[in-house]
Amino acid sequence: MIAALASLPSVPLAPGVTPVEPMDRLRAAIGGGPRLLVKRDDAIAFAFGGNKVRKMRLVAGDARRSGADTLITCGGVQSNHARVTAAAAAKLGMRSVLVVNGEAPARPTANALLDQLVGADIRYVASREDRAPEMEKVAHEVRSRGGRPYVIPLGASTPLGAAAFALAAAELLSQIDPPDVIVHSTSSGGTQAGLTAGCALAGVRTRVIGISADESAESLGSTVRILMNGLEELAGGSIGRLRSAEIAVDDRFVGGGYGIPTPESREAIGLAARTEALFLDPTYTGKAMAGLIALVRAGAFTPDATVLFWHTGGQVALFT
Repeated sequence: MIAALASLPSVPLAPGVTPVEPMDRLRAAIGGGPRLLVKRDDAIAFAFGGNKVRKMRLVAGDARRSGADTLITCGGVQSNHARVTAAAAAKLGMRSVLVVNGEAPARPTANALLDQLVGADIRYVASREDRAPEMEKVAHEVRSRGGRPYVIPLGASTPLGAAAFALAAAELLSQIDPPDVIVHSTSSGGTQAGLTAGCALAGVRTRVIGISADESAESLGSTVRILMNGLEELAGGSIGRLRSAEIAVDDRFVGGGYGIPTPESREAIGLAARTEALFLDPTYTGKAMAGLIALVRAGAFTPDATVLFWHTGGQVALFT
């Protein structure tokens, strides 16, 4: 199945392999525990990096294969996915339309500023529920003037987006021995579906733990399972091969909700910066690192275990 996924159309937005580094100083700062590593997807060179770039390689490849001239997607005002979509469109000579919930900022900063710089057409809607209908409306507008739209769901969390992270798991396993645990931020489910599937397909016993940024464990776990089923179909397999793979979502670090920092995430952001010069964001990776630190402090891992933190990017949000 991995070979089938590797043959999917893609665009070379980020052709390199991201580094894996030790986090020895962070480990010491939190009182020891397992060996800690970090997979640096924040170091991806395209459009300030992050996990969305991996997904966009395949999604934009499919859009280009279909003859699309306009990428349409949605998110919040500071969406990392929207930023990467708009940047990919600019790189490929396409238009981009971003449907974002919230009010237009008086002074655009961070991702909102980058969206403008790359020329995105930004449409504002009142709520999350308004995003999907507005995307379909935009797609109709594009078709009516003779264009070819390509609608990308929230976070590019589709089987195709998940495929990018099944391939990312294979990349990791070409760099190091299988870690005992991978901890990462999870929200729309595509990254977790891909990592979980990739480890299962490789036959390794690595446990993938997603630290939720917003959704309940039950809801997000269901989404991840659906995406994994779609990933199997995409790769030409029969649904069920990955059914026994564990889907582990920890929703104890959501706090007040999406994008709202917690005392634990603030501590995690500061610790990662001071000990490892790693810059995390308050929406996703800050909460994920808070989860990792809490698990280590609680003795959830044996001292001889190897735990890898997958840095999914998002550090642009520090500049809001």
